Amino acid sequence: MMLPFFSLVVGLMLLVWSASLFVDGAASAARHFGMPPLLIGMVIVGFGTSAPEMVVSAFSALQNNPGIALGNAYGSNITNIALILGVTALISPIAVHSLVLRKELPILTAVTALAAFQLWDGELSRDDAFVLLGVFAGLMIWTVWQGLRKKTDSLGNEIEQDLEGRTIPLEKALLWLGIGLVLLIASSRLLVWGAVEIAHVFGVSDLIIGLTIVAVGTSLPELASSVIAAKKGEHDIAIGNILGSNLFNTLAVVGIAGSIQPMKIASEVMSRDISVMIFLTVSLFLIGYGFRGPGRINRYEGAGLLVCYLSYTIYLVTSNFAQ
Repeated sequence: MMLPFFSLVVGLMLLVWSASLFVDGAASAARHFGMPPLLIGMVIVGFGTSAPEMVVSAFSALQNNPGIALGNAYGSNITNIALILGVTALISPIAVHSLVLRKELPILTAVTALAAFQLWDGELSRDDAFVLLGVFAGLMIWTVWQGLRKKTDSLGNEIEQDLEGRTIPLEKALLWLGIGLVLLIASSRLLVWGAVEIAHVFGVSDLIIGLTIVAVGTSLPELASSVIAAKKGEHDIAIGNILGSNLFNTLAVVGIAGSIQPMKIASEVMSRDISVMIFLTVSLFLIGYGFRGPGRINRYEGAGLLVCYLSYTIYLVTSNFAQ
C-alpha cells in the first residue's frame, strides 16, 4: 500500500515542478524567437499548464484506464472553474478586460456543449476524438491569428509585464524545456500507476480517482499561476489560464486519449459530471462575459463557486462509499 501512495505523491510533486519548468523554458524560448507576448500567453502557457492533463490522460488511455483519462480531463475543468477561480476570486475579485478572453468565453461554452453531445450515445469513438482534435486545430489557427493581429490587448500587456526580468538565456530555456518534458512523462507514469493501485486497494473506481485526486493534482499549475497573477493584479492572466486550460482539456486532452483508445462512457458521467461541467461553464460565461461592460467575478461569486466544488466532491466521495 505504501508504494502506490508514495508513487502518487512523488508523481504529483514531480508533475507540478516539471510543468513549471516546461512552461518557463517554453515561454522564454518563444520570447527569444520574437513571439508576441499575447501569443505566448494564449498558446505556450496554455499548452504548458495543460501538459500534465495531456500526458496523464494519454498514458491512462494507453494502459486501458479510460476512467482516469476522462475523469482527469473533465475533473480538471470542474476544478479549474469551481476551485481555482473560486479561491482566486476570494483573494482578489477578477475583472475581465481582455477582448480576446471575452471571445473565448462563448467558444468554451460551445466546445463544452459539443463534448456533451458527443458523449450522449454512451461512447467516445475515434471519429469523435478526431472531430475534437480538428476543432482544436482550428482553434489554434484562430488563436495564432488573434495573437498576431492584436497588437494591443490587456492580456498581452499583463503577460509582457510578467515576462519582464524573467527571460533566461536561450540555451538554458531549451534545457529547461527538455528536462521539463522528460520529467512530465516520467512523473505522469508514476502518478497513473499509483492512482490505479490505490483505486483497486480501496475499491474506488478509476473514474472517481481521476475526477478527484488526479484532477486536482494536474490542475495545481493553474492554481499556482492564477493565484500569483491575482495577487499581482493581473486579472486577465488569472482567468486566461483557466479558459485556455479548459479548452485544451476538452479538445486536445480528450481528443488524444480517445484517438488512442475509444471509450465506453458510464451513465453517471453524463448525468453527474458533464452536467456539473456544463453548469459551471455556463455560469462562468454569464458572470465573466460582462454584457454591459468588463466582466467581473466578485468574492460572493467566488464563494459560490467554492461551495459548488465542495458539494460536488463530497457527493462523489459519499456516493462511492455508499454503494
